[in-house]
Amino acid sequence: MQQTAGRAIIRTSWASNVVFAVTALPLVAGADGLRSAAIVTALVLFAASLVVWVWAFAAAVRRSAEGDNIVVSNLFLIEGDAPRAVRAHLYGSFGVCLAITALTASSDPFGVLVPMLPLGLVGLWGARHGVFPSRSGTLVPDPPLRPERNGSTRGVSGGRAGE
Repeated sequence: MQQTAGRAIIRTSWASNVVFAVTALPLVAGADGLRSAAIVTALVLFAASLVVWVWAFAAAVRRSAEGDNIVVSNLFLIEGDAPRAVRAHLYGSFGVCLAITALTASSDPFGVLVPMLPLGLVGLWGARHGVFPSRSGTLVPDPPLRPERNGSTRGVSGGRAGE
């Protein structure tokens, strides 16, 4: 993959699938000794997904406040000018995670929580690197560098206390 924005997000998505597969797939083959590791891994990946979802939401809210027209559909579908390779990697990773989940759901029921991570990473990539149109009719004023001070707000009498 060439210099693509958000490479770490894409790598994290694929790496989470590897970790999930290494712990969940052996259960299908009858390796019950790994059940605890598979459960812990699934729960840790799900907990990580909660952090990612909050991070993606916060980034989207910030960009929306700055004037970008971000809605859930264009955030998680990465609509707009997202490179085709980014979409292929992120949705490919999500699809692989769903396949692993489908294969292992009967032996690792906590694994059904794991696809939340690659889906959250799609939203995080969109929130951080997606290109969205500006909201029409929205002007975001620049805050003043120094608040204006009016002399009439400093005190009622303007003289010394007790006069």
